[in-house]
Amino acid sequence: MYKIIVIEDETPVRRGIILTTDWVSLECVLVGEAANGEEGLKMALDLSPDIIITDVKMPRMNGTEMVRALKDSGSQSHIIMLTAYNDFNYVQSALRLGVKDYLIKPLKNGDLENSVKTVIDNIKNQIHASSGESTLLSVPNLPLSEHTFNKYIAGAIKYIDSHCREDISLTTVARYLDISEGYLSRIFKKETNYTFTDYLIYYRIKMSMQLLKDQRLKVYEVADSVGYSDTTYFSNQFKKIVGMSPTKYQERCN
Repeated sequence: MYKIIVIEDETPVRRGIILTTDWVSLECVLVGEAANGEEGLKMALDLSPDIIITDVKMPRMNGTEMVRALKDSGSQSHIIMLTAYNDFNYVQSALRLGVKDYLIKPLKNGDLENSVKTVIDNIKNQIHASSGESTLLSVPNLPLSEHTFNKYIAGAIKYIDSHCREDISLTTVARYLDISEGYLSRIFKKETNYTFTDYLIYYRIKMSMQLLKDQRLKVYEVADSVGYSDTTYFSNQFKKIVGMSPTKYQERCN
């Protein structure tokens, strides 16, 4: 699994990227988010993500300045830059700094996913070229490295993906993985920058957003499908993360 962080000062845009992208199918997992360049720089240096998705215009430190600082520090992260300003000067600056792709907001369906896939292909080619292999191997058949997670984290994420509709918890997953709750909690936070509980919540909300696009489904049906037996609690969690109620979100998807 490839580690990704998203740096974007506009909360709705950042949340949209985080919650509507199918990271698992892209062989990725989100490990952090930041609202400005300074926070993003610190997070990138701390977490060493494989891919950074960042806006250009942000407070405190803009995206170009942040990327320059990362390059100066020796960071090997691959950068995808976003901007609402179709300005050739920004494009030139970004490309000179080694930015892998440059997307104009608002993003069209598939733009970001295609860009991430291209960057991952580049990472794979670099890995195999450096090892002298002439053919590409499928992913992480690769041995665990800085590009993949601890096997227990990978197993926990896979378990969440398969059982999110069930009543699962840190205890459930730790027992499944045959490790202690304390150990799973520590390594999950260390490697993903999210607590297990927060990750589970975000995952369930992301799945609910996909289901709510089907106008035939009722909110309580969606809540039950992603593991919430209490519809009111689900609605409160949804609104806290997305910024609007499930009903309102479904209306907007109409």
